[in-house]
Amino acid sequence: MKYLWTLLGLMCVGLALIGVVLPLLPTVPFLLLAAFFFAKSSERLHTWLVTHRLFGPMILDWQNSGAIRPKAKKAATISIAAVFLFSVIMGVPSHVIAIQFIVLGGVLTFIWTRPSG
Repeated sequence: MKYLWTLLGLMCVGLALIGVVLPLLPTVPFLLLAAFFFAKSSERLHTWLVTHRLFGPMILDWQNSGAIRPKAKKAATISIAAVFLFSVIMGVPSHVIAIQFIVLGGVLTFIWTRPSG
């Protein structure tokens, strides 16, 4: 099982890194999953991730208090708004726009109701 948890953690880190440059792929949720998988499989990888200069503080904020940093909240809001606006501009069918509005609105509500880290 240890190897499976490690593999899943590494896959999540890879997806998170892709998410840094692709606005449709979230970075932090994959890092949180990676931290979970590494905690079950590799003390060394878990320590590396939670002490990482860029990603570590976000992970620790979430693990300790369920908090999201204001800068991350703003970045998520801008990304979500850009994706929604792009869909509208591209003429995506109205039922898809409605679904996006509901889902993305729910995501933004969740993000902005978390404590600030």
